[in-house]
Amino acid sequence: MLLLLGVGFLGGVITGLSPCVIPALPVIVAGGSATTDRRRPLVVIAGLVVSFTTFTLVGGALLGALHLPQDLLEYLGITLLLVVAVGLVVPWVGEQIARPFARLGSRRVRSRHGGTGTVGGLVLGLGLGMVFVPCAGPVLAAISVVVASHRVGVAAVLLTSSYALGVAVPLLAVAVVARRATSEWKALRGRLPLVRRVAGALVGLVALAILFNLTAPLRAVPGYTSALEAHVEGGAGVTGRLRTLDGERANSFAARQSATTTGLPDLGRAPTFTGITRWINTPRGEPLSLSGLRGHVVLVDFWTYSCINCQRELPHVEAWYRTYEKDGFEVVGVHTPEFPFEHVVSNVEAAVRRLGVHFPVAVDDTYKTWEAYANEYWPAEYLIDRDGVVRHTQFGEGGYTTTQDDIRMLLQAAGAGHLPPAAVTPDRTPTQELTAETYLGYDRFDFARYQGSAVIPGKRTNYRPVPQIAGGDLSLGGTWTQNPWELTAGPGAVIDLSFTATDVYLVLGGSGTVAVAVDGRPSGVVHVSGVPDLHTMVALGHQTSGLLTLRLSAGLQAYDFTFG
Repeated sequence: MLLLLGVGFLGGVITGLSPCVIPALPVIVAGGSATTDRRRPLVVIAGLVVSFTTFTLVGGALLGALHLPQDLLEYLGITLLLVVAVGLVVPWVGEQIARPFARLGSRRVRSRHGGTGTVGGLVLGLGLGMVFVPCAGPVLAAISVVVASHRVGVAAVLLTSSYALGVAVPLLAVAVVARRATSEWKALRGRLPLVRRVAGALVGLVALAILFNLTAPLRAVPGYTSALEAHVEGGAGVTGRLRTLDGERANSFAARQSATTTGLPDLGRAPTFTGITRWINTPRGEPLSLSGLRGHVVLVDFWTYSCINCQRELPHVEAWYRTYEKDGFEVVGVHTPEFPFEHVVSNVEAAVRRLGVHFPVAVDDTYKTWEAYANEYWPAEYLIDRDGVVRHTQFGEGGYTTTQDDIRMLLQAAGAGHLPPAAVTPDRTPTQELTAETYLGYDRFDFARYQGSAVIPGKRTNYRPVPQIAGGDLSLGGTWTQNPWELTAGPGAVIDLSFTATDVYLVLGGSGTVAVAVDGRPSGVVHVSGVPDLHTMVALGHQTSGLLTLRLSAGLQAYDFTFG
């Protein structure tokens, strides 16, 4: 853990020296130069560290629980910056900002020069922390995965804090230099009220620039710290520890192999189900346990309902369940969500009914069972014998004949008599090379496959598409807002995607329509309503390479392209 904290701190220092902090520098300079109070720079940076750490870890979850928009914190931060700006320009407003703190007993709410030194600096730092968007290196990416999967623990808090403190070091140096310039240069010291007004105007201009997305060109400066970041944060030892932090561990069941009397390997004892928040398709919603299923052959199947790979696998699992249930076979489908909307149990229940799933489903919202199996895939199968030992695994689609043969073998070894004929289900697993899965939210967006005007995460932006794109790439047109998990369409929203596939799917949320065209020829209109789910954009009947153009109604959310 000490290594991770050290790397987190160094990664933060590198970020603090990178182009990503350029939009924050005018505010830091203005905050440090607004008063000669020695505490001012430290208070500004402390506010930034506390705000950034807190809202990075819990901000999104808190807003989601309250059903508030995810950009609310950004607008709150901009509001705080504007309040501080007005307080610097108009001393009376600054005094009103400080007054509530004075009533709470603060001893130093105003500087000797009539400003809200400590309080104003704290509010400034808090507001800046809410709008501060650093570059996402390996450390910050690992933190994002932990937060997205609702697994924030002590290690994540410590790593985020160490990263924020590292970012703070260069910024604190800038703030201290600005304060000393104000304090020691006679020309500035004698005209401090004017300096304060100029600083306030600067803070206000930056806040408005962030509001209207005018700081994006500053963050697009080439990353001269990228190589150093990769060297410090991207080493094998560090990468392994980051994977441990976010639950990405090597799957132990795939590693152990030993011969048995059935001819199937002994892969180790299966972990119990843990952290399950709801059971579906069990009598009265009662939980199942592996100990209670001892003597049965059990298939534990990890899936999530908007995953096309899982949807192609489910008919096979359902057929095995129907065919062999009376012979001592049980299926437990562990639904571990990928996207935020899949954490909603009512959405999962509706999907279970819609997809025709009749076997028991364990809702693994907290990833506890996923972590117990060190699982890494949707779908993933773990076939367990009557003694609770994992004997077969299958990661991803396919291998259905082998899996069914092993089910039959274990059932016969468990004493099952004459088994019914093997279930026959069409295998829809793609066999040709397809376009890679394409996530649209900025947490997993592949910028290397994007062409067009710069993507600005978290900002409502008007995009200009390129006239021609290469294989597998995409381009945006019209107005979009890129959020952590999805793109939200605005007026004139268009996606152009160069693809190779027979079928193209897109996870969509909201209510509206999607006009579909392939190679410029209209292909149909997809109607979207209700909770986010997987929708078929085109079903061509044969594999094709072409250009898919989608025109989305304003308000629709596009999450993820998959292909078949």
